Amino acid sequence: MKVYVGNLPWSVDNEKLKELFSEFGEVTEAVVIIDKYSRRSKGFGFVTFVNDEDGQKAIEAMNGKEIEGRELKVNEAKPRDE
Repeated sequence: MKVYVGNLPWSVDNEKLKELFSEFGEVTEAVVIIDKYSRRSKGFGFVTFVNDEDGQKAIEAMNGKEIEGRELKVNEAKPRDE
């Protein structure tokens, strides 16, 4: 299951994102989206869990949680529109 994580603090990188979410289950991938021109975080990312239950637990626990003064927006990732 792929989970969208929005409103991330600028200091969060791929490693930190994985660390934040791995307490809910096995994470196969954690990616913070980076602007290709400025090389800075765009303030959101995606976390992929091995199974759906872990992803669901992470959404329930982390949505609205404050990290470094910013309230995370966490929900199931939707397929990208072409």
